[in-house]
Amino acid sequence: MNEHGNWLAEKAHRTMTDNGFEPEFSRAVGEQLDRLADTSAPNTDEGVKDLRDLLWSSIDNASSRDLDQVEWAEALPNGDIRVLVGIADVDSLVTKDSPVDLHAKQNTVTVYTETKIFPMLPEQLSTDLTSLNEGEDRYAVVADMAVKANGDVPQSTFYRALVRNQAKLAYEDIGEWLDRGGAIPAAVADVPGLREQIELQKKAAGRLHTYRRAKGALEFESIESQAVVENGEVKGLVSVETNSARKLIENFMVTANVEMAEFLESKGVSSLRRVVKVPARWDGIRKIAAEYDVELPPDPDQPALADFLEKRRAADPEHFPDLSLSIIKLIGSGEYVVERPGEDAGGHFGLAVRDYAHSTAPNRRFTDIVVQRLVKAVIAGKPSPYRDEELADIATHCNDQEKAARKVERKMRKIVAALAMRRHIGEHFDAIVTGVTPSGTFARILRPPVDGRVVRGEASLNVGEKVNVKLLSADPKSGFIDFAANQ
Repeated sequence: MNEHGNWLAEKAHRTMTDNGFEPEFSRAVGEQLDRLADTSAPNTDEGVKDLRDLLWSSIDNASSRDLDQVEWAEALPNGDIRVLVGIADVDSLVTKDSPVDLHAKQNTVTVYTETKIFPMLPEQLSTDLTSLNEGEDRYAVVADMAVKANGDVPQSTFYRALVRNQAKLAYEDIGEWLDRGGAIPAAVADVPGLREQIELQKKAAGRLHTYRRAKGALEFESIESQAVVENGEVKGLVSVETNSARKLIENFMVTANVEMAEFLESKGVSSLRRVVKVPARWDGIRKIAAEYDVELPPDPDQPALADFLEKRRAADPEHFPDLSLSIIKLIGSGEYVVERPGEDAGGHFGLAVRDYAHSTAPNRRFTDIVVQRLVKAVIAGKPSPYRDEELADIATHCNDQEKAARKVERKMRKIVAALAMRRHIGEHFDAIVTGVTPSGTFARILRPPVDGRVVRGEASLNVGEKVNVKLLSADPKSGFIDFAANQ
C-alpha cells in the first residue's frame, strides 16, 4: 500500500474511534479465538438435522467473504415451492457475554469504508468458522418456508441444521445471466442441477415479490458508488446497480425476517423488531407525486405510493433511482425496538409488513445474533437468554451505533469521493437535496453518486428537491465537497 493508502486507512481508523467504535480487537478476544481454534468440527448433535446433501448455494457480492446465508428450493406436488434459507449459526461459537460477543455488542455492526472494512467479528470467525463458505460443513439456523402460487407463506418452521454450501455465486455474474441472457456462469454450469435450482429459486422469489407488491411494499432503486482503488490509490468511482440476483436474495431475506419475527411472536417471546414508522413528511411525498400529476391520499397510504413508484419506474427507468432517493429521504430511516408479548411495536412502512426482525446477517449485525439466540432458545425449549430491559438497552445502543456507522461511512465516502472528484471542479451535475439542517444544506449528485454541502444558492431548497449544482471544491483532507445550486 502506498503512502496515500496508508493515510486513508489511518483516517478511517481515527474516524471509527471518534464515533465510539472499537476498531481493534482486545487481547481477551484473541485468547478466545485461540481456544476456538481447537473446537471440534460441526456434527449432527441432538436436534441438528443433517442437510449437507442438499444443493445449497449462496449469492453475494463477488468480494464478500463473510457469508451469512445459503438457499435451497424444491417444487412440491401441490404447486408450492419449498424454500429453505440457512443462516450462519454464529451463536454456536460466539457465546453470550464472551469477549467476542462483548466486542460485537459494543460495535453492533460491521463498518464498511471505501478502503477498509472494520468487521464486527474477527475475520477468523466472520470469514471462516462462522461463514457459510463453499465446501465447508457449517451449523445453520434454517427457515423452512412453503411459498404458495400467489406468494403467500402460510406456514414455516425453524430448526438447527448442518449444511454445506455447494457454490459461492456472485450477484454480478448471476445478474448478467438472469437479466441479459449472458452465458451461464461457470460456477453454476460446473455443478450438476444448479442451473435448475437457481431458476426455481428465481421463480419462488418472483412469487414472493408479487405478494409483497400486492400488500403495498415500496420498491426503490438506488445507484451506489464504489471506489476503484489500485495499490492504495483512488482511481475513480463506479456505480453499483441492482439486478435480478440481488432481488432474489432480497425477497428470500425479507421473507425469512418476517417469518422469524412472527415465529417469536407466536411463542410469546419478547424480541427485537426493525420498525420504519409512517412518514411524518408525507406532505413532501405528495408534493413530489404532484409534480407528475399524481394526487396521493392526504394520509400515508402504502399501496397508493407503491403504485405511483411502479408507474414511474415503467415510465422513466433512467431517472427512477433519483426519484427513489427523494422518497427514501422523506420516509426516513428505521430503528430497533422491543416487542413484548401482546404488544404491537409498529410495522415496517417500506416493506408493508407488521412484523420484521433482522436475523439473516449475524456475521455483520449484533441484532441478528440476539434474534438468533432467541429463536434457538425457543427451538430448544429453554427460557429466553435476554431480559426485556436488556433487549431495550441493546435496541437503544444499536440505534446509536447505526447512526454512528453511517457517519463513519459517509465521512470516508466523502474523502474518497473528494479524491476522485478533484478533476471535475467547475463541472455541473444533477442532484437531489438530501438534508436541510441548522448546520447546512446537503445534496447528492447522481452520477457518480457523491454527497456534498450546498454552500451557495441553498436558501430555498427542500429535502427531496431536484437541483442542478456546480462543483466548487473537493478537499480530501477534510472530506468537504462544496456545491453551488443553479437556480
